[in-house]
Amino acid sequence: RELSKVLDGTTERAMKEMKRIIKYVLDTEDFGLKIEPTMGNKEDMWNMIGFSDSDYAGDPESRKSVSGFVIYLCGVPICWRSQAQRTVTLSSTEAEWIALSEVAKEILFIVQVLRSMGITIEYPIIIRVDNTAAIFLSNNVTTNQRTRHVDIRTKFVMQYTGKHGILKIVFVKGTDNEADIMTKNVTGDLQERHVPKMMISNFDEKL
Repeated sequence: RELSKVLDGTTERAMKEMKRIIKYVLDTEDFGLKIEPTMGNKEDMWNMIGFSDSDYAGDPESRKSVSGFVIYLCGVPICWRSQAQRTVTLSSTEAEWIALSEVAKEILFIVQVLRSMGITIEYPIIIRVDNTAAIFLSNNVTTNQRTRHVDIRTKFVMQYTGKHGILKIVFVKGTDNEADIMTKNVTGDLQERHVPKMMISNFDEKL
């Protein structure tokens, strides 16, 4: 995504970053999705969990934030996304909230598909985020001038949270948030920590 911004004006730095990407692709060419379901059969209740994250104004030109999420069904990553937000947010909380509402919409869509297949989902569905203020908003019916322009997203998510809701927003430490690698450049340690949860080497599988 970042390299596509300089297609009409390549720089030496962009060439260096492109080589890094090529090297990473070559080093991980034997990686594939990790599909190891943690359930028995269709009659069992299927477990779903989502991780949501956002950077804040990470794009130095547009100052838009990047939303990222990953959704697991029975331990298998079935949906993930890394995408620049459509609007510029005024705080990290707002950026995190927009990311949270996006993963909530995706989960609700997946639930509808599974229901049509006669599959029973375990409720509530946990969404893990690393921003305490975003969690507070999901449980607080009031808004103020700073959050009024995200009020619609707030009300949307709040429809499905609460005591008897199908969604539950839970805090997770930033280093344990598996969506972190979807939103920003992370250290090699964090990359190596989270990638194996979503992908596995075919070579390791043969062993």
